[in-house]
Amino acid sequence: MTRDDIITLPHPSLRKRSERIHVITDETKKLIEDMRSAALDWEDSRPHEIAVALAAVQINRLERVVIVRADFDNKGNQEFIALINPEIVKLEGAIVTEHEGCLSVGHQIYGAVPRYQKARVKALDESGHEIRMKVSGFVARILQHEIDHTNGICFVDHLKDTYDAFFKLNDKGDLEPVTYDDAISTGIFRD
Repeated sequence: MTRDDIITLPHPSLRKRSERIHVITDETKKLIEDMRSAALDWEDSRPHEIAVALAAVQINRLERVVIVRADFDNKGNQEFIALINPEIVKLEGAIVTEHEGCLSVGHQIYGAVPRYQKARVKALDESGHEIRMKVSGFVARILQHEIDHTNGICFVDHLKDTYDAFFKLNDKGDLEPVTYDDAISTGIFRD
């Protein structure tokens, strides 16, 4: 798969809940590889961005699978960790507002999104073994973002009526403020 297979708002699938995986099959493993290929192809088209994660719904597959980059600091390390049926068990700590982007939000729109600083997450790995994680900081933010996708929620849904929360990536890779009206005009909000 390629970056062209990544769907963007206002595509209706991004607003639907994904289905649980009951049995991990070769098809599930192929889905994970397709997600990895699409994320890396997207990344190759962006000089200032790295594909940190992707949910299956973003390639129009309504299955509860997400992949997360194994190393956020090394663009050369293209390994991803797959999480099947991920769930947030508990959110903890302060709510912190940080910038987020999304492969399914076009127009290079970013948002200043409030998220919990810590999360407890459970999921299955590719072999079907349950894994439980206590995560904080950037990883907690990523997992909240991706698990939102599996529930039909995009980061922009957390920002409705937040007039100073939108930004755009410029040619140098810096974020610049975008007016609320300009953000709305892109079609990223629910009707």
